[in-house]
Amino acid sequence: MSEMRFSKDHEWIRTDGDGATIGITDHAQNALGDVVFVDLPEVGRVVAAGEACAVVESVKAASDVYAPIAGKIIEVNAALSDDPGLVNREPTQGGWFFRIEPADAGEIAALMDEGAYHSFVDSLA
Repeated sequence: MSEMRFSKDHEWIRTDGDGATIGITDHAQNALGDVVFVDLPEVGRVVAAGEACAVVESVKAASDVYAPIAGKIIEVNAALSDDPGLVNREPTQGGWFFRIEPADAGEIAALMDEGAYHSFVDSLA
């Protein structure tokens, strides 16, 4: 399994084969509370880095999910339609949102590694 990288918007990204899988971090799902609905992007959609492309709704609030890199959506996690709680139970595994074909793989390296992300989260407290 490849290394995860993180955005300041609390998304994680992990490269895998021809694409990269994206979801929200454990910190983000904890802040949201119980996830009750997820609106996923359309496969084939081209997104820019930082573009809102999905929505996650919880009992507390609705929040956008941003593309941490530019690229084309190649797959969405259909399991979230039936079981949005996967985001809470498995935020970095079964609760992923979508897969993207990166426009520039170098954008991934520019994101935070796990240590930098944890330092960033600690600075928010």
